Amino acid sequence: MKPLVLVLLLLAPLLGLAQTTTLRGTVRDDHGQALPGVNVFLRGSFDGASTDSVGAFRFETTQTGAQTLQLSLLGYLAQAMPVQLAGGELMLPLQLKADRHQLGGVVITAGSFEASDEKRSAVLKPLDIVTTAGALGDVAGALNALPGTTRVGDEGKLFVRGGAAGETKTYLDGLPVQNPYGGSVPSVPARGRFSPFLFKGTVFSTGGYSAEYGQALSAVVLLNTTDLAPESQTGVSLMSVGGSLSRVQRWERTSVAVTADYMNLQPYYGLVPQSFGWVKAPQSLGSSVSMRHRTGEAGMLKVYGVWHQQQLALRQPNEAFTADRTVALHNGNGYLNATFRSPLRRGWSLNTGAALTRDDNQVRPDDGRLREIEQSLVGRLMLTNDSAGANWSLKLGAEALGQQYRRTYQEAVDAPTWQAGSFTERRGAVFAEADISLADRLGGRVGGRAEYSALLGRWNAAPRLALAWQTGENSSISGAYGLFYQTPANDLLRVRPELRFERARHALLTYQYARDNRTLRLEAYDKSYQNLTVFDAQQPNNPNAYRSPGTGYARGLDLYWRDRKTLKNTDYWVSYGLLDTRRQARQDPALAVPSFAARHNLSLVGKYWIARAHTQVGFTASYGSSRRYHNPAQEGYNQGRLPSYQDLSFNASYLTRIRGQFTILYVSMSNVLGRENVYGYRYATQASPDGTYARTAVTPSAPRMLFVGLFISINKKPVDLNTAPE
Repeated sequence: MKPLVLVLLLLAPLLGLAQTTTLRGTVRDDHGQALPGVNVFLRGSFDGASTDSVGAFRFETTQTGAQTLQLSLLGYLAQAMPVQLAGGELMLPLQLKADRHQLGGVVITAGSFEASDEKRSAVLKPLDIVTTAGALGDVAGALNALPGTTRVGDEGKLFVRGGAAGETKTYLDGLPVQNPYGGSVPSVPARGRFSPFLFKGTVFSTGGYSAEYGQALSAVVLLNTTDLAPESQTGVSLMSVGGSLSRVQRWERTSVAVTADYMNLQPYYGLVPQSFGWVKAPQSLGSSVSMRHRTGEAGMLKVYGVWHQQQLALRQPNEAFTADRTVALHNGNGYLNATFRSPLRRGWSLNTGAALTRDDNQVRPDDGRLREIEQSLVGRLMLTNDSAGANWSLKLGAEALGQQYRRTYQEAVDAPTWQAGSFTERRGAVFAEADISLADRLGGRVGGRAEYSALLGRWNAAPRLALAWQTGENSSISGAYGLFYQTPANDLLRVRPELRFERARHALLTYQYARDNRTLRLEAYDKSYQNLTVFDAQQPNNPNAYRSPGTGYARGLDLYWRDRKTLKNTDYWVSYGLLDTRRQARQDPALAVPSFAARHNLSLVGKYWIARAHTQVGFTASYGSSRRYHNPAQEGYNQGRLPSYQDLSFNASYLTRIRGQFTILYVSMSNVLGRENVYGYRYATQASPDGTYARTAVTPSAPRMLFVGLFISINKKPVDLNTAPE
């Protein structure tokens, strides 16, 4: 299988990006009374805390130098004060003044697990991702432990609320990412390209998201990269599947980080028996460069480039199941992202950037050569005004995309190459959105997005609306409604470009209660589809067989509970999703439950810090009810049912020092009970003389995955090994 730890923990040396300055203090009102529930955080970071019942707060940060501390609470004037961070402990007695007309803590939470400066409800920080057992440091793997998702083991991607994986889009610093996953072949799961330690935090919006984002029918994953690195250091990683080196250099206003990693699963597969017929175990080689430069007091220029290549080969049954064939994969991907943000005049700020992608995916079934090359350039500009008035803020923006796609095929190395489809897309979009304070405890967001596709020769208009009502000091109810459009996937457009925008309508209602490091969240949703692309499975290369009449729906209830308070040194969360969905898309002959949707999905994630042993242990227990699959030997469509999905994974991180250098020994094992999970079945294309169809089960390449890594941070500032990772 594909290296499950391509980038996991190449960054794990940064597990110890441990806090160098401790900020503590109390917040009181102008009468000297303690204020509980005040959001206290450093601007431009995810470091912060909420005051407890006596107005006290404490948090640690790796930020250094001159920073801005922000305080906010419903009904009080927000406050920003400069602080100088130089390590050690900083005591801060603080005060807030009442303001009856301020919207303050009313935030719109419908559809989003947010982690931003304005909404201090981060669900998954980088350490959450790499310490979630079973996720193996993959962003998508960790997000699959949240409600609204279904685990599809043979894909490894995000399937959200009855939507296909291509309906969830990834944005990096506001720019859409065309290829967020590595290459894969059938039965071999893909893995996200980006390390979680690149980001301040992860915003996972499962529906009803802002007009700022488009081209996603189901969900968006918003990744916002870190600013200046906190310190200079060198990282060395030695793993059971490879190794990596990294170097970070920090100056006063600039930081540069360089990484290189190599993964090879052949030694591991030599020790652990595999069910797949591997001809070449998965191998990968990659490197990245990241530059950050502060311009002025608040401006920031970021440049990030990454190059990565991977290859593998395995034996699989041919279409007739008469013999095995070798399927090889070679994927090369380059990605360059540059962004700039800066304050302007009169409350306006600028956020702009561009991203360039080239993805070269080559699949070789036996002597055949199937090659897909995609190149894209996307640019974006957004203006924001947060001080247009005391009761509202405004966003205005535009986005442009140029994309080239080409697919070729050779029956053999010396055979002629023929075109299997190509297209060129030019797409533009504009958006506008305003957050409005309607009353002291009532806020709204109204916006719209319009797009034009030169390839489709069509345009769309997508209105969006959301409301939030602060029902109490720690609780809120919010709702969202809107239209969402997406161009059909590349493999559909290459056959017939004259299709329509696919459309989804979202309606959501959310209740959230958050207090003292405990969060309860309930969300009901209803989603309907129109204009989905449908084609005849017997004529996959006939353009006339492709049309846009597909429809569908998805509705359900998601529950999320997280508790970091009740049990000392313990963090756990429970997520549950109930899903009712049917759709007709792609080769579906009729409305049916899609094969990637499970009606019930449950996850329990727990982490416990053992201070005396300098160790954090964790587990993830996951359950997914049986999914549907199509059995050609039976009447009907998608009438078969798979066994339920069950997995129990464990991990442990031991913090120590080797020759004075901060070191982490990390061990994880997935599916420790050896559950025989079945992800689906592959059938022969033709029936045998007795009317049966040969088939093989799609399963993991091995029941369990064991990973061991040693991560050393050289020249890192001293950290307290008795302090639990935040």
